[in-house]
Amino acid sequence: MANRLNAMVTYPRLTVYSEENFLGRSAIFRGNLGIRNLDTRLGGIESLKFFSTSSNATLVLFTRTNFRGNFRVFRGNTNIRDLDDIIGGNDAESLISTNVRLSLEEIRAIRDSGSLPSGYRLL
Repeated sequence: MANRLNAMVTYPRLTVYSEENFLGRSAIFRGNLGIRNLDTRLGGIESLKFFSTSSNATLVLFTRTNFRGNFRVFRGNTNIRDLDDIIGGNDAESLISTNVRLSLEEIRAIRDSGSLPSGYRLL
């Protein structure tokens, strides 16, 4: 029975919080997704936990909404206590969470188009 339950879990699991240090209201999102504006979720996302069973899982934070601007890439499990000043002194404004390894070329293509590849949910 445990194997059947495990099969139902979708990775990655992204837990977002409305306050720094994993405090405040929280929400959990599963699977490949993009959040186009972190300020519109929970009244603003200030910290997060990114978990996957794959070391290739990729979390990308962008300095502008709609996956634009400068970005920072994290691979594998990542906990970020404070999203302020996380990208060269700028706050994160949008993000991509995926269970696969996104190359820098793929991330730049997303940034240039502002669109996610097929198979991603857009929030």
